[in-house]
Amino acid sequence: MAHAFGKLKLLKILKTGCMALWAFTILFGVCRADDKNSLENITELDLKTAAQIALKKSPTLAAAQARLEQARLAVKQAWAAYWPSLDAKFSGSQVEMSKNDYEYQSALAGLFGSSLDNPQMHYEAGLTASWLLFDGFARKFSKLAAEQGEKLGSEASDDVKRMLLSSVTSAFLSAQRSEENIAIANADLEFNRRLLKEARFRYEVGSGALSDVLNFQVKANSSQTELILARHRLKTAMIGLAALLGLPEAKLPDHLELSKLSPATVTELEQPVIGDLLETAYRLRPDLKQNNWALEQAGSEVQIAKANYYYPSVSLSASYNGEREENAHFESDDFGNVVALSLSYNIFSGGLFRARHQQARVKLHEVQKAYEDLKINVTSQVRNTAARVDSAQQQLALQRESAKLVKKNRSLVEKEYKAGVGSLVRLNEAQRDLTAAQFRLAAARVELRQAWYDLLNATGEILTHFRS
Repeated sequence: MAHAFGKLKLLKILKTGCMALWAFTILFGVCRADDKNSLENITELDLKTAAQIALKKSPTLAAAQARLEQARLAVKQAWAAYWPSLDAKFSGSQVEMSKNDYEYQSALAGLFGSSLDNPQMHYEAGLTASWLLFDGFARKFSKLAAEQGEKLGSEASDDVKRMLLSSVTSAFLSAQRSEENIAIANADLEFNRRLLKEARFRYEVGSGALSDVLNFQVKANSSQTELILARHRLKTAMIGLAALLGLPEAKLPDHLELSKLSPATVTELEQPVIGDLLETAYRLRPDLKQNNWALEQAGSEVQIAKANYYYPSVSLSASYNGEREENAHFESDDFGNVVALSLSYNIFSGGLFRARHQQARVKLHEVQKAYEDLKINVTSQVRNTAARVDSAQQQLALQRESAKLVKKNRSLVEKEYKAGVGSLVRLNEAQRDLTAAQFRLAAARVELRQAWYDLLNATGEILTHFRS
């Protein structure tokens, strides 16, 4: 029997251990899944991953979520007004009478064969229940206003996300452009160093001029200066990006590299359709929806003010109270009860409720005009950004063609110079034109992509674009 009990206990221990191991495995797997976008686990950071990290880690967004939670709790407070209130009370007090009052009270007590203490202990205990039955629908519209405030807070949180994502894309593309500029400056430096080496060799063997050597040395120094500036701009952009990702030290890990700037996609080269973009913006923009809920909330506040101005309030209350002298050992004979139904209606308050009602109506008018103004601004923003996309598309096509022509021209001039039939001045111009064309091409590629992300931001689609 004892052996069987021992086996049963052992099996129970093994089962508990297996359950604990299973729970640890699940928890470890969840933690690993949560860390899939951790910067420590990746070596190349792309824009989508950066956006998702920013949404998860940004203190700005965390503050917006805290404001949303406050709005949710306000809804719970509004719901509480529909429930009755129950309050319990207990009090003990010491009452010391004046000498004259004590003598008088003692004389009265003596007539009935009792005595009176001074000071006296006085105790009270009771329960009171109250329930607001009707308040002119103020309670109803207060709850509605709180719910609208919660939805307004949700849209405000989404609008913070929208602006955060816009800032992340801008910082990320700025860093990518700096990396492109570093590559161009490096290529320019290598070209001038190569020709400097050849010019020195020619000068040393007596077939070249010292002026050529000095020229390419100056050009190499100029390229190195541009390289230093490009690296500084990259460092600045990376600091800004790290801050947007919510990194405490505003510094990305040293092992991390940004993904390279990819060529323009077929979609990015398509013409934006204004009508569809405006319809999308009116439907998705969180700030528009936020203002719409603010408009609804202002309407509810008008009804709340109207309830206090036009309607009475009706409430039901019941109390069960007891009083006892000398000690707190209450008995049933010490208690009595009261049940009351009350109606109150304000006849005059110096114009207070009327002024509140008028104030709420003026606020409603203000919010209506603010909504109209915001809608105009959104329309303007969408149209301007769409025009910018169109301009960037044209610029990219032009810079692509120019870069090809300038590169071909530089190659021809370099061959002529090495063959001794081309001038140094012409080669300098050709290399300068090539470098400038490459810088403009990189800028055009980034500008087109930035314009498209700004258009996604203007329509509100940026929220779904980076959704995992």
